[in-house]
Amino acid sequence: MMALTERQPQLEKKPPRGKAPLSGKAVVALCVTSFVVGLLLSGNVSLMSASASVSSSRDSAENEKSIRVSGCDNKRKLGENHPNDLLNEVSRTHEAIQSLDKAVSTLEMEMAVERARSGGGSGAAVASGGRTPQKAFVVVGINTAFTSKKRRDSLRDTWVPRGDKLRKLEQEKGIVIRFVIGHSGTPGGGALDRALDAEEAETRDFLRLDHAEGYHELSSKTRTYFTTAVATWDADFYVKVDDDIHLNLGMLSSRLAKHRTRPRVYVGCMKSGPVLSQKGVKYHEPEYWKFGDEGNKYFRHATGQIYAISKDLAAYISINQPILHRFANEDVSLGAWLIGLEVEHVDDRSMCCATPPDCEWKKRAGNVCVASFDWSCSGVCKSVDRMRHIHKACGEGEGAVWNAAT
Repeated sequence: MMALTERQPQLEKKPPRGKAPLSGKAVVALCVTSFVVGLLLSGNVSLMSASASVSSSRDSAENEKSIRVSGCDNKRKLGENHPNDLLNEVSRTHEAIQSLDKAVSTLEMEMAVERARSGGGSGAAVASGGRTPQKAFVVVGINTAFTSKKRRDSLRDTWVPRGDKLRKLEQEKGIVIRFVIGHSGTPGGGALDRALDAEEAETRDFLRLDHAEGYHELSSKTRTYFTTAVATWDADFYVKVDDDIHLNLGMLSSRLAKHRTRPRVYVGCMKSGPVLSQKGVKYHEPEYWKFGDEGNKYFRHATGQIYAISKDLAAYISINQPILHRFANEDVSLGAWLIGLEVEHVDDRSMCCATPPDCEWKKRAGNVCVASFDWSCSGVCKSVDRMRHIHKACGEGEGAVWNAAT
């Protein structure tokens, strides 16, 4: 037994068994799994990034497409409204240019007039007497003569206000009305001058000029009138009218108010009559040769019975009056002074209506005339006798001038 026991190997003590080590296959599987998982995770990130990139690209593309579509729509809408939009824009631009041109022109003329009043232009300086001109909308100068008292009275009985009404018209509406006259050629003043002094003291509706009266001096008188009027009143418009014309003051004011924002406006009944070279005929033009060959016509100008010019044109005449050439006919002279300037000629046929029944029919039709006269007489024929009848038939009504726009 002992021998047998001794022959048996003695069991050795072993350390406690831990976890069994991974087999080679397991290690390989684990590595492959880790690799695959890592690859999948890396692929998901890339896919997410790519998806985000694709989504962003799609959004950008959609936005760009939307912008292009919107732009096309806008262009289509603009194209649809293009004619009206363009016309409106042109109209607004034209109005802005006119307004700016008017402002610049007015400033230039005001500066020039101030220089003239301060001594640079003797005519304006003498006329103003150093006074600040009174503000007005329109100055209506009625050309008259020493022998025309009955004509003046016929106007005072119809469309020219008297006394307090005349002053009220100036203060409330800015409408100034004066009979325009110079002095006689008698040294020291004669009977004609004294008679006019007495009439002026009674009516106080004259503008006296430093000018010797005479039919062939009408161009000089017109030039002096504008010079004196500009120095006395700072008005938007200056009107010259003959003393044998019927005038509706309300209609005149309304018509002129439409041109208030325009620079350098010349308003009247525009004509272009023949240049008369024959001596001895009425309206003979001694300087006919300046207008070209025989048989030619004058340039377009307003007929002399009535016309209006804006402030800047009146100032231009005032400043340059010593060098403005005078033709035989006053209306031709004025047209010549303005023909070379940037002037808007306004042909207003309501300023040359015929006497009744013409102006009466127009009144009934709602087209009240500014002025009425007979072409055959270059004024109202027998105006002293007929002015009251014409005023009744063609007058606008006493209250019209107070409601007129100025």
